[in-house]
Amino acid sequence: MMEKKNVLIGCTGSVASILMNQLVTELQGSIENIEIRVVATKHSQHFFDSTSLPVKVYQDEDEWKAWTNRSDPVLHIELRKWADMFLIAPLDANTLAKISNGLCDNLLTTIARAWDLKKCFLFCPAMNTLMWEHPVTSKHINILKQWGYKEIPCIEKTLVCGDTGFGAMAEISTIVKTVKENLEEC
Repeated sequence: MMEKKNVLIGCTGSVASILMNQLVTELQGSIENIEIRVVATKHSQHFFDSTSLPVKVYQDEDEWKAWTNRSDPVLHIELRKWADMFLIAPLDANTLAKISNGLCDNLLTTIARAWDLKKCFLFCPAMNTLMWEHPVTSKHINILKQWGYKEIPCIEKTLVCGDTGFGAMAEISTIVKTVKENLEEC
């Protein structure tokens, strides 16, 4: 049996965030000794109800509520220390651009910027097909890969917006399988 592993899931403003409950449930049901916490951006919460998740969900406001004095813990550092793996699923175009350029203007991107590069970091791009095909997207993806982050590639299908092509987040089963395989290395 695998020793207990802590997985921090980042959720961004892609419509694929509607799959958050399914992702958490399937990870919990498929991997023994896993503890999950979620960091949800403000825009991701447009697509799912964070109170419906069976795990602790952190929001941007929590970063500022947690710290009042110099000796208090800093949430993005505490979550980085806690997590064995950071999985961003879905990773929208906006957050991809922020992380690849070093911006950290919310709890999720601040954790990404403070991430220990020796630890596992997986990401699942999810965006409109034309956003996916834009030349800057492959540049941003390649930057993350150069840092040692592992991509769980998007898939081709008809998106919620009606466009057909690449850009949809990987299937939940693929994400769960990849997390399971990589947790053994973490």
